[in-house]
Amino acid sequence: MDDNEQKKDKKLNGKPVLGGIDWLIGKDLNQIKAICGVGEPHVRRKIIAKAEKLGAQFCNVIHPAAVITDFVDMGVGIVITAGCILTCNITIKDHVHLNLDTTIGHDVVMEKFATTAPGVHISGQVDIGEGTYFGTGAVVVDKIKVGEWTIVGAGAVVAKSLPANVTAVGVPAKVIKIRQPGWHLE
Repeated sequence: MDDNEQKKDKKLNGKPVLGGIDWLIGKDLNQIKAICGVGEPHVRRKIIAKAEKLGAQFCNVIHPAAVITDFVDMGVGIVITAGCILTCNITIKDHVHLNLDTTIGHDVVMEKFATTAPGVHISGQVDIGEGTYFGTGAVVVDKIKVGEWTIVGAGAVVAKSLPANVTAVGVPAKVIKIRQPGWHLE
């Protein structure tokens, strides 16, 4: 599905675009499982909220080339792409996206809507807040907390905990922008 009317009745990766979110209205949603592929966490949250109001049920999409131990707890609506490696004692909450070659160490908790771009490396004992976004190649050292709805720039190295609602970039990562709580709801 795609709310972009120009894509309706066309094909994307060989599959038909059925329509926008309204396509769900009147369907037997016990027979349909959904996944939201939108990358931006705050946009994905809004789309999922609409779909949930219509009764959508979500599934997980995990590439067969991802390596995931038996010691990973997962919610629903999760996307894990090729080359990802998830070790042990990890909790992945609903609607998290892990893009190509993301690695996650032990004892990590990723809250809802967290997202990694390709090549992100998260060490052990890291707590990642809801809606946090990591740019390509970002690295998080062990025993760090990254606050909710924080954006970590591409190539940044998070060596100290970051508060909620900020953008941090660089090596080591430094806060360059502070947002008001709730900015993601706009």
